[in-house]
Amino acid sequence: MDVCAKLRGIFHEKRVGHAGTLDPMATGVLPVFIGRATRAVQFAESGEKEYLALLQLGVTTDTQDMWGNILEKKPVPPDAWERLNDLLPQFTGEIEQVPPMYSAVKINGKKLYELARKGVEVERKARPVTIHSLTATRGAKIKSSSPDDPWPEEANAFFLRVRCSKGTYIRTLCHDLGQALGCGGCMASLRRTMACGFALPQAVTLEQVQQAADRGEAEDLLLPVDSLFAHHPALTLKAPAEKKVRNGAALSAPKLAEGEYRLYGEDGIFLALSRCEKGKLVTIKSFYEV
Repeated sequence: MDVCAKLRGIFHEKRVGHAGTLDPMATGVLPVFIGRATRAVQFAESGEKEYLALLQLGVTTDTQDMWGNILEKKPVPPDAWERLNDLLPQFTGEIEQVPPMYSAVKINGKKLYELARKGVEVERKARPVTIHSLTATRGAKIKSSSPDDPWPEEANAFFLRVRCSKGTYIRTLCHDLGQALGCGGCMASLRRTMACGFALPQAVTLEQVQQAADRGEAEDLLLPVDSLFAHHPALTLKAPAEKKVRNGAALSAPKLAEGEYRLYGEDGIFLALSRCEKGKLVTIKSFYEV
């Protein structure tokens, strides 16, 4: 929301929304929607995401990441790399995760992290999530920055590349992998490399947006809202059909395959995301300026 607040000032637009939060220490892709494009946020939130995380083995913390209090330290088995790769298939596909106490999940109206900060732990039900793909590569060893650093002088760390569904906690995935290996583990870094189909190379920093605004070029950084739906086929409508869509009416499409489509006017203006069912093309959400 801090990012949204900054962008409201830069673009002088009250309607600003984002598609999915990041942990405070995380970096990477944050899709942000400006103006009428905020109507698309609901479609972006449920999309797949991809992360690059650093799994630190041998340490368990109360936050499931390296910024929490250390609960336990154990030696890392010498064959950790081989055993980790053997484990990955078990954590791929539909799995269940117990939300961490340090999360924004609400129980009885209270956010879990608020309870955790008070030293209260409550029972949480496991939730289904989907890990579409999960691979590991050898990571750099983390070195202590001071003699008093509680982290191991040289600790086994492995990069995980995770493509997953909404609601997946990468911290919890790291924790669960560590538990399965018997030595414990936590997340040491997190970078979101893709969200809603938008990859890291397409992203710009807040500093770049501000610099563009200072040159009067901030609008040039905005992607068209229909880019979010690029994976759906496009249909161009004749004027009478466009008028019906603008009036909220369904279109007869007996020969059109069932599914979702991007609708455009003859002038190329993106009109709506629609669904074809039983020979009828019905608007899911309109995006033309009224």
